[in-house]
Amino acid sequence: MIDDDFRNGRHVVYKLHAHLVLTPKYRRRVMTDRVGAELKSTFEEVCTRYGATLDEFETDQDHAHLLVTYPPKVALSKLVMSLKTISSMRVRAHQWPEVTRALWGDHFWSPSYAVVSCGGAPLETVAEYIRNQQSPNRKRGRYPS
Repeated sequence: MIDDDFRNGRHVVYKLHAHLVLTPKYRRRVMTDRVGAELKSTFEEVCTRYGATLDEFETDQDHAHLLVTYPPKVALSKLVMSLKTISSMRVRAHQWPEVTRALWGDHFWSPSYAVVSCGGAPLETVAEYIRNQQSPNRKRGRYPS
């Protein structure tokens, strides 16, 4: 279940969501059910260490999608690095044939990834809200829906 509420930290209120897309090295088709299950459990554990949550996760044969909610004190690039490093070590440790046949060396993930921020108001709505801060008739409070 996706928690779309604002969260509170010691000195911050936030709502940060990121859609991550990770691909195995050489875009190999190694995402079987057991690989996906290992990835999901590892991603949940790593997110917890960072104070983040894995809201959604799914794989196709050659890539994985994650929806992550994370606190502002976490550098997203550092979270992604940990997700990839730890999951790679754990999947490779199993020495499953679908992985060892398709990938050689110590790597599992491609060095690149995609990240898209998501949630909140559309950019044009936020831009209009900012432009209208000095307007005497503006609505007070959060972004208009």
